[in-house]
Amino acid sequence: MRILVTGGAGFIGSHYVRTLLQGGYSSYAGAQVTVLDKLTYSGNLDNLLPVASDQSYTFVQGDICDADLVAEVLPGHDAVVHFAAESHVDRSILGAGPFVTTNVLGTQVLLDTALRAGVGRFLHVSTDEVYGSIAEGSWTEEWPLAPNSPYSASKAGSDLLALAYHRTHGMDVVVTRCSNNYGQFQFPEKVIPLFITNLLDGKKVPLYGDGGNIRDWLHVSDHCAGIQLALEKGRAGEVYHIGGGQELTNRELTEQLLAACGRDWDTSVEYVEDRKGHDRRYSLSIEKIQNELGYVPAISFDRGIADTVAWYRDNRSWWEPLKNRASLGA
Repeated sequence: MRILVTGGAGFIGSHYVRTLLQGGYSSYAGAQVTVLDKLTYSGNLDNLLPVASDQSYTFVQGDICDADLVAEVLPGHDAVVHFAAESHVDRSILGAGPFVTTNVLGTQVLLDTALRAGVGRFLHVSTDEVYGSIAEGSWTEEWPLAPNSPYSASKAGSDLLALAYHRTHGMDVVVTRCSNNYGQFQFPEKVIPLFITNLLDGKKVPLYGDGGNIRDWLHVSDHCAGIQLALEKGRAGEVYHIGGGQELTNRELTEQLLAACGRDWDTSVEYVEDRKGHDRRYSLSIEKIQNELGYVPAISFDRGIADTVAWYRDNRSWWEPLKNRASLGA
């Protein structure tokens, strides 16, 4: 079994690669893994150091938009697990171009090449943000897409492309959509690692608007377990939701992070102007993946946050250079 993992040096992709090569997915024991990653600001080879010497691992630095490179690397693989994406909403508001280029054009290049190469399965990793916002209840996989940010619009476009290749060409495509991820090795521009590292440094954390926006939180290991289930057992042409079952307002999330870091609200939190087009609430139904594939999130939020705070406390050498280079948390 040979698997191409795009974006495998990023937060979620590297967790998947480490788990796979360290025997975490028994059905894929002995698999050969090729990581294709551009190594943009959020891609980091240090994320893959635990498996860097594994004989089953190959790293290729390159852009998924580079059709010649993809045509050289992809053939001969049995499956593609496609993580590579520009994913930060705030950056997409400042400039949408890289998001459309990477997320839409890059996915099209991969799909075209996989089609010509006869790849067995194309697993496309996406997000709950493609649905927009939901006041009550939870989205099912049949819910209409209504993205509100340039980032989520570009991901919706890539989802539709992937599913179109199944319907037009009969490609074995599966799409997963996840809720908000957290865990170790997450680039410190995202809310949980940004808040943790700021608090560990005695700095304030920025809370958007009234803090009432609601997100469902999913530990990265549960997300990757769901991806593996979809890769192994998902039905071609289907979408599967992967959620954590832990909805919190941003204010509640902040309170938990303050408690975990030993800080107090009055000296550590500052309210900032709300994000443009800020979705109020996300909520995925995970009944389909539970009933069809047996997915159940295994890590409680309390345990996951405690482990995540401990990791960032113990791994300053990983995140401090990243924050300093990106001028985050000032």
